[in-house]
Amino acid sequence: MVYRPAALIHNSIQQRFAAKKAAGPNKYAEKRKAQKAAERKKKKPRTAFLQYDLKDADQFALCDAMRYIRAAEVGRPATQVKYEVALKVKSVKNGPVMRNRLRLPHPVKTDVRICVICPPDSKYAEAARAAGATLVGEEDVFEAIKDGKIEFDRCIAQTDSLAKMNKAALGRILGPRGLMPSSKTGTVVKDPAAAVKEMVGGAEYRERLGVVRMAIGQLGFTPEMVQDNIKVFVESVKKDMAQLSDKVNKEIAEVVLSSTNGPGMTLSGDFRSPTSTISPKDLTVL
Repeated sequence: MVYRPAALIHNSIQQRFAAKKAAGPNKYAEKRKAQKAAERKKKKPRTAFLQYDLKDADQFALCDAMRYIRAAEVGRPATQVKYEVALKVKSVKNGPVMRNRLRLPHPVKTDVRICVICPPDSKYAEAARAAGATLVGEEDVFEAIKDGKIEFDRCIAQTDSLAKMNKAALGRILGPRGLMPSSKTGTVVKDPAAAVKEMVGGAEYRERLGVVRMAIGQLGFTPEMVQDNIKVFVESVKKDMAQLSDKVNKEIAEVVLSSTNGPGMTLSGDFRSPTSTISPKDLTVL
């Protein structure tokens, strides 16, 4: 082994760098860099969300989809597992999104705790309690919220009490939780009792990244109940699309049924396929 001093090694490395610098830039590397830049210019950014062609995709009738989903949820409590529908929408990016609230024919969740902000001794308070509100009042409710005792899932404010609520500065507490009443979401109303009745068993949905999702039923629901809820949900979304037609054109591209732990099944639109070996009655018993 030949021993070379560190100084000689350092000089050798410097000579190599100097030789490369004198030889000029690598023509192949520059050419490849120019090609990549040209490819980036050719590729235009997508203006719409990506959609797949469903012609060759597996599509299932509702009864068949429920059968496979139930098989994936075997052993789990029927009241804790939810059917969910995802509507994939043909829509442009950065456009207006759909957001609404509806009451399904067969409510998925009926144990919603509702708070109503109104004078505790008023006629509105009495009617709200009768409609199913779990918490009613003004100052007592404000103090409980400030102390971190938020024991409700929805909050409604009577129109005359909105000023007091804003003065209490509860927006920074309720806002991040999505509980702050607002006229845009229909939670600032003249008649809280009617809103409570509508909210019990109701649900909200919102379009995110070209998909509108909503819990559509419990695992113990019959195929007929799930079908009724899906129809109401789809009709509501179509109405929202019609209202936005002057701004942007939206269209439902795919309807997918899934569950809390189960797979997603693209629905064909049929209730039961002609070749199905299972009947709706078979899906009424867990």
